[in-house]
Amino acid sequence: MYAHIQLGVQDLPRMAAFYDEVLRHFGMVRFTDLARVGPAGVLWRHPGARWPQFVINRPLNGAPPGTANGSQVSFLATSREAVDAAWKSAMAHGAMDVGAPGLRPRYAEDFYAAYCLDPEGHKLCFVHTP
Repeated sequence: MYAHIQLGVQDLPRMAAFYDEVLRHFGMVRFTDLARVGPAGVLWRHPGARWPQFVINRPLNGAPPGTANGSQVSFLATSREAVDAAWKSAMAHGAMDVGAPGLRPRYAEDFYAAYCLDPEGHKLCFVHTP
């Protein structure tokens, strides 16, 4: 299990608004006030749980953020409807479609997923598999 996943971003307010909309479909809420972002960045987690966390921040070394070819962050949904809702939210808030919701039998018979690139190009997957 991971403690947190962090992505480097350039436009912190825009990306925080994007992830507020998308991550609510997974029961995650933001715990960082944008007026007081410290070195740990902007984080989301499930209420009542400290870990795991999803984090965005500007790179600490001051270099521009980037995306890694072949990298992906996948969020486990409680239902196919949650996958659909997260993907629709992502599309409505500036994401690029790289795989509409549907079954992906090449991975598993019950693997239902959707894929997008967030507004800064990070690849995301929303998946439900019972």
